[in-house]
Amino acid sequence: MKPIDMMVTDLNAEYLGIPRLSLMENAGKAVAQEINKLIDSGSVTIFAGTGGNGGDGFVAARHLLNMGFKVEVILLAHPSRVRSEEAKKNWEVLEKMKFSPAPLELRIIRDSSQLKPPNTSVIVDAILGTGIKGRLREPIRSAIKLINKSKALKVAVDIPSGVEPETGEVADVAVEADYTVTFHRMKDGLKMADPTLTGEIIVSDIGIPPMCEIFTGPGDLLRLPKRKSSTHKGENGRILIIGGSAQYSGAPALAGLAALKSGADLVTIACPESAMIPIKSYSLDLIVKGFPGDHINTKMLKGMLKMVERVDCILIGCGGGLEPETGDAFDLLVQEIMKMGKPIVIDADGLKLIKKDTIKDYHNIILTPHEGEFKKFFSLKSPIIIKDFKEKVTAYHSIANNIKGLVLLKGPVDMIFQGEKVRLNTTGTPGMTVGGTGDCLAGITASLWAQGLSTMDAAALAAFINGRAGELAEEEYGYGFTASEMIDFIPRAMSIPSTTSGIT
Repeated sequence: MKPIDMMVTDLNAEYLGIPRLSLMENAGKAVAQEINKLIDSGSVTIFAGTGGNGGDGFVAARHLLNMGFKVEVILLAHPSRVRSEEAKKNWEVLEKMKFSPAPLELRIIRDSSQLKPPNTSVIVDAILGTGIKGRLREPIRSAIKLINKSKALKVAVDIPSGVEPETGEVADVAVEADYTVTFHRMKDGLKMADPTLTGEIIVSDIGIPPMCEIFTGPGDLLRLPKRKSSTHKGENGRILIIGGSAQYSGAPALAGLAALKSGADLVTIACPESAMIPIKSYSLDLIVKGFPGDHINTKMLKGMLKMVERVDCILIGCGGGLEPETGDAFDLLVQEIMKMGKPIVIDADGLKLIKKDTIKDYHNIILTPHEGEFKKFFSLKSPIIIKDFKEKVTAYHSIANNIKGLVLLKGPVDMIFQGEKVRLNTTGTPGMTVGGTGDCLAGITASLWAQGLSTMDAAALAAFINGRAGELAEEEYGYGFTASEMIDFIPRAMSIPSTTSGIT
């Protein structure tokens, strides 16, 4: 499990009703219980940092006191620098406890010169956890060296401080633990780290149900890429939308605007000339290239394929119509794009026209059908009638596995399938039955994928954002909102709750 996955799961657990304060309580208690298994009594010194890892250490201190241990907590910063709200609350509890008869000592270290070799039975490393990058600052660096010189039993919380949580590498110095108590699931860095640093690894259950990894939530927003100050135009996603027809110009425009609102730098729409002016009229921000004709046909392919070479992701189908010529063009277009290895999102009319056999072995593809389009695409002759939700997910997952790409099945609960992976999304509102919200979803999906998210992360997060934008639109307008009005709520739907600060 990558650190980002744990952070996402942690926040999604809170979204589903499990407070992070409870998770911290369970984590700290688990550390204390493991220490109590190793020794019956004695003294414990806890070196704590200012993040969630330090908060786990504060909780462990309280439980160790209840178990009869003498406890010293060494905070390697001023308490005002504690970032995690949950950690702050647990530090405040310890500050109140120091006036009780409990054998508890609290020490605040602001400078490495204040550090002294601890005379203790056990040292707990609750300094950094997964919040580590590059060379360590003082007094953390000196504290780790002091810990390693001690002959006390050393227990690391989550991952030894100084060990890179994704690779297991050490950029500077790291705690040499005898035991590492990690939470929920094994971290990737622990699997690859030097065993002399991790010692024996103990994975503790802290009460996070599996559904927190399956259902989307605001934690998934943590996967959004952070932009560098040196970033330039086009670096954050170039998208080509191939669609539109004389009858349907709104669909590709909505998809394009949703892609822009969700962070893509440049969106170009390739369409028949008959749709070009109406699409341009939606926004000056859309780049529109028209080709002679009322609907997409094979004569347009050469020009469209030149455009494909310059983009990061291609969305096919929105408003394309159902002309047989368009189906032939879409099929040939997809074949050529697959040869280039480019990411493809297929939506709407593309799902009705492109043959399953054309794309079934291509991994780099996302389909975004509603239930009717799903049944037609996979040639299901009889309806799927299953009342039990789990059985329904299993049944649709089995059908989706007939292709190697990803299927984002839209519905009251969106289902996202690829290989063995399953994600579910519950955001949305009945007001989203209005036309165009599916085009918005396709545009957001293409945008996130073009910005560098994985196939599964792009599709799952797009479903969450699209549904959340619909919920915000309903709060503003009731059920009477349009897809174009919903688009304006996409940036708000992408904002990460402020409570995520300090979760590492």
